[in-house]
Amino acid sequence: MPRVPPWIKIPSYGSVVKPVTMDDLDREQLSMLKSTFDVFDVDRKGYIEADMIGTVMDMLGTHVSADELDKIITEIDEDSNGEINFEEFANLAARFLVEDDEDTEAIQVELKGAFRLYDKEGNGFITTDVLREILRELDEKLSEDDLDNIIDEIDTDGSGTVDWEEFKAVMIG
Repeated sequence: MPRVPPWIKIPSYGSVVKPVTMDDLDREQLSMLKSTFDVFDVDRKGYIEADMIGTVMDMLGTHVSADELDKIITEIDEDSNGEINFEEFANLAARFLVEDDEDTEAIQVELKGAFRLYDKEGNGFITTDVLREILRELDEKLSEDDLDNIIDEIDTDGSGTVDWEEFKAVMIG
C-alpha cells in the first residue's frame, strides 16, 4: 500500500472547535489531500467506504473510540450513503490541517521567545555554541558528531552564528 504523506497528522477529533472546510485550504493542501484520498480509493470509484474512515484515521495517526468514529462518520457522510467522497473527506481533513497550522504558529511564538532569551544582547543571532547546548538539552542522545553535522548544516557560511530563521529551521523544520 502506498505511504500516506507525512505532512498530514491528525490530532484527536474532539479537539476541533470551529467549523473548517476544504474552502479554508490552499491549492497545495488540496492537491496533497487528493493524493491521500486516492491512496484509499483503490478501485477509483470516487469514494471510500465509510467503514474505512477508522482505518484511514489510524494510518494518519489518530485513534478514536468507536463512539467518536460513529459521530465522525455521521457528520461527514452528509448524504448518509456509506460512501465518503473527496469533498466529504477533504472537509474532515481540513479541520485538522487548519488546526495544525495554528499549532505551528503557537510553537513559533514560543520558539521566538526562547530565541530572545538566548540572544541576550539582542543582536538577532545566537552562537553555534549556544545552539549546541540547546540541542544537547533537548536530546541528550546526540553525539558530538551529530551536533557537528547539525551545526555544519545550519551554519553554512561558517560564521559561528545562527539567526532566527536558521534557529526556527533547526527546531521545527
